[in-house]
Amino acid sequence: MRNDEWHPYQNNPGGPITIELRVNERIRVPEVRLVGPNGEQVGIVRIEDALRLAQEADLDLVEVAATARPPVCKLMDFGKYKYETAQKARESRRNQTNTVIKEMKLRPKIDPHDYETKKGHVVRFLRAGDKVKITIMFRGREQSRPELGFRLLQRLAEDVSELGFVESNARQDGRNMIMVLGPHKKKSEARVDVDAEKAKKQAEREAELEAERVERAAQIKAHEAEIAAGATKKPKGPADNLDPE
Repeated sequence: MRNDEWHPYQNNPGGPITIELRVNERIRVPEVRLVGPNGEQVGIVRIEDALRLAQEADLDLVEVAATARPPVCKLMDFGKYKYETAQKARESRRNQTNTVIKEMKLRPKIDPHDYETKKGHVVRFLRAGDKVKITIMFRGREQSRPELGFRLLQRLAEDVSELGFVESNARQDGRNMIMVLGPHKKKSEARVDVDAEKAKKQAEREAELEAERVERAAQIKAHEAEIAAGATKKPKGPADNLDPE
């Protein structure tokens, strides 16, 4: 290989994560194993002949397997290939599930109001498709009463059973007791439900604002009508106050 010849593995013997494909004149090898645009095997040809065939077919010569001997090249529309590859990558990122673990900490002797608040957060996390790590924190003499934390975790799991399940059972971890809840719905499915709920609330809010606007317009119109009616009445004069007798 000449010193001025670039090769995808030149600076990274282990192989890069992504490789920029060499196209047309950037392919600097004497011969290649050529594959036609429909996947047919053409065979080993000189690079000059491969470039000529690509030009005649109004296509690009793309090196698809640089490490093969000789390298494998294919005739294709490189612009279309890059567009379709980008579309597939974008779709894959859109559909992939990003696992997020939220954490909620409770005390074994939590009061009812705080429990409802904490449970509300857990419900919100599960509804969004996230896992929730529940941690019961023991202090002082509470460490001798692990059953309090266990019962609390059981109660919480039952209260949110419609949205999640116990993925990791309660276990003691030093001074803490830990349980992991998993959502019934996948992240992508939960996102659809959350978006639908947001859209519904937005539509309801817009409907309320429109109703308020219509009501306000009607009130203004009625007020203007009252003003107009009062202006058309004949004002009373001194003679109107005299007794006709």
